[in-house]
Amino acid sequence: MQSWQMAGPASWEQRFRPMVTVVPYVLLAVMAALTIAFKHDQPGSLAIDLVLCAAAAVWSLALFTLHPAWRDRVGVMGVFLAGLILFGLVMVLRNPWFGLYTPALYFYAYRIIGWPRELYFIAGVAVVAGTAQSAGLDTGSWVGHLEYLGILVVNIAPMCLLAWMGEIGGRYYDSREAALREAREANARLAAALAENAALQDRLVEQARAAGVLDERARMAREIHDTLAQSLTGIVTQLQAAEHAADDPAAWRRHHAAATALAREGLTEARRSVNELRPEPLETGRLADAVTEVAAMWSARHGIPAQVTVTGETRTMRPEAEVALLRVAQEALANVAKHAGTVTRVGLTLSYMDQQVALDVRDDGCGFDPTAQVERDGGFGLVAMRQRIEALPGTLQIESEVGGGTGISACLPAEAPEVRA
Repeated sequence: MQSWQMAGPASWEQRFRPMVTVVPYVLLAVMAALTIAFKHDQPGSLAIDLVLCAAAAVWSLALFTLHPAWRDRVGVMGVFLAGLILFGLVMVLRNPWFGLYTPALYFYAYRIIGWPRELYFIAGVAVVAGTAQSAGLDTGSWVGHLEYLGILVVNIAPMCLLAWMGEIGGRYYDSREAALREAREANARLAAALAENAALQDRLVEQARAAGVLDERARMAREIHDTLAQSLTGIVTQLQAAEHAADDPAAWRRHHAAATALAREGLTEARRSVNELRPEPLETGRLADAVTEVAAMWSARHGIPAQVTVTGETRTMRPEAEVALLRVAQEALANVAKHAGTVTRVGLTLSYMDQQVALDVRDDGCGFDPTAQVERDGGFGLVAMRQRIEALPGTLQIESEVGGGTGISACLPAEAPEVRA
């Protein structure tokens, strides 16, 4: 059931509440005063009219004013309004001026009975108003009957039309309120989602920052290993060799000069790594030339033949790909000098294929168990090589067995470098 309170803003409700709680009693008091003024010389009839006014007031007080909870009960409100209409009809039949009480009846009918029941009660009130307006008509003739019916139609039709328009307006207002409520709820959900997304974005940024820090640490570790660690390893090896050749001045000077040269190369590479520059061999030549130069220097330093073979048509690659393959060559040669034992030959093959570029480094040394090597000393050189290649992305394969030599193969996509306008 529709509540007795009309849908609308609170100010609207506060404005019209007196129409059903105060105005009816005021109108009854006015009607009683008029009746006393007009019928003071008719005590019997005056008493009946005053009793009717008092009965209507008590009826309203008992069923409506004193019991707000009953206003949402359809049956009780139907009985209440039907009783008031009956009181009004009796009073206008006795005294036409009681038609001034019908506005209160209209307010009750419009506000306390839900659609479409209110149409019956509005029509009943219109009959009361029309009866008051038709006072003085000759209802004994058919012309009087027609005039009376015309007055009723003129009262009933516009009042019911007004009720219908009010229902349409109420539905529109309810739909608009529902849409606004849904919009507010959607905005609240959107605000919550935006806040959640902002928090998630902050977490992602923080995670990306942490990952960036870890990546940078790994990069610096690889750079340090590929430059300082290799150089220091070579220096230590040459100094140990010089110590063993203390009785041979020429050999001692050769090892000392090699250690000095390694120290200078390591310092240069360390500076370049810190500044994120390309390795020195790649500054003046292509990858094939850089690998050939590194192999020649390593062979002269260690006295082990190192043959470089280039297959396919050489071409320029992305700088980071060339640096990665060159570092693999340097690390593989450093491992040969450090771990391979007695080595008679080392071969480096740089293969330029249609879609890939591969670098293979093989030796005939003592070989090793890759798993055992990682477990023993952490195998950071092997890990660094793999991280460099797989980050581009590419593949790194290590083939070795004890007494069977070692083969390292690194393969990267043969992507051309970006050309900037």
